[in-house]
Amino acid sequence: MTDTTIAALKTTLLRIPWAGEPPANGIMPPTHRELLVLEISTRGGITGMAYLQPLAGGLETIDACLKELIAPKVLGRDATEVEGIWQTLWTSTYWVGRAGISVFALSAVDIALWDIVGKRAGLPLYRLWGKCRDDVPAYGSGCWRGLGRDGMIARAKHFTGMGMRAIKMQVAHIRPWREDVANVRAMREALGPDIEIMIDVNMGWSADTAIQAGRYFDDLDVYWLEEPVVCEDFDGYQRVAAALKTRVVGGESHFTRYDLRPFFTKPSTPILQPDPMRGGLTELRKIAAVAETWGISIAPHLFHELNVHLLASIPNASWLEYMDWNDDLWIEPAIPVDGKLRPPERPGHGLAFKPEVLTEHRVGGFEVTLSRAS
Repeated sequence: MTDTTIAALKTTLLRIPWAGEPPANGIMPPTHRELLVLEISTRGGITGMAYLQPLAGGLETIDACLKELIAPKVLGRDATEVEGIWQTLWTSTYWVGRAGISVFALSAVDIALWDIVGKRAGLPLYRLWGKCRDDVPAYGSGCWRGLGRDGMIARAKHFTGMGMRAIKMQVAHIRPWREDVANVRAMREALGPDIEIMIDVNMGWSADTAIQAGRYFDDLDVYWLEEPVVCEDFDGYQRVAAALKTRVVGGESHFTRYDLRPFFTKPSTPILQPDPMRGGLTELRKIAAVAETWGISIAPHLFHELNVHLLASIPNASWLEYMDWNDDLWIEPAIPVDGKLRPPERPGHGLAFKPEVLTEHRVGGFEVTLSRAS
């Protein structure tokens, strides 16, 4: 038997220039991408990898949490003890955690452990968890508000040219809502009736504004209105959903199933979009199981390279969000074909960064081993 005792943790902090034009979304820094890569190694020689992309800073803070609060509780444990380690990290950081930095750190460990378990079993994660489908429909994401009307339409046509039958465009943050309505109308005219249009507010409106704009969207056959209000405004979600014909979705900014509980106790959101950085793959699978009980579908936030395994293994899968901004980082990027993405057959999650990415763009990190820690 391969010894799966956790012998080392290593982080690599990356600051990488954007490969093309930076996201014109009014939210993210325009100069570079920031990622944290975690590698967990076992005595038997298996290494699991995870990555986080916090989108709004915090690399050093997460790294410090991993080194101080997380690594001492992981070293020496059996890497196949995924649920047990999740519970240990959740409860041991409860005083300063339950959301935010500690859950980001916990999530990185969880993803890396599942990679180890898959490699140990010789199975891709979607087969390890119980395959449900061969591929997943993807929508093209990244029709940013800052591109302007013509730029958003051109971006959408790039995705439909790849065979995708759905795109997502941004509203709010940069210009007034009436311009957003005009943009959505122009997008519908440009794409025709057979392409689904998702709208992402990125928590940029009040409930009143979302209702006012949303009533125009109702007439434009929009597929969903995403994160119309700030994540803690559950009453606002209820108000918007009750006022509109268009489905209201969200969940990417919520941490774990506990934070999502109001979406289950007062169901008005038919599709949830949990983020793997906010609980890990273990938590996403639990959220999916609870959601299925309530007739709710799952369309997870970003990170399609990872989330394709989740969606290919659950019965209540919705859309996969394809964002192409990191395709240049992978040895074998996950790119949809004819509008669908097939999970790789490589063991674990099957992802590997190009070696030069990890060396040329490293700006920090740490390494700790079991012998050194003891």
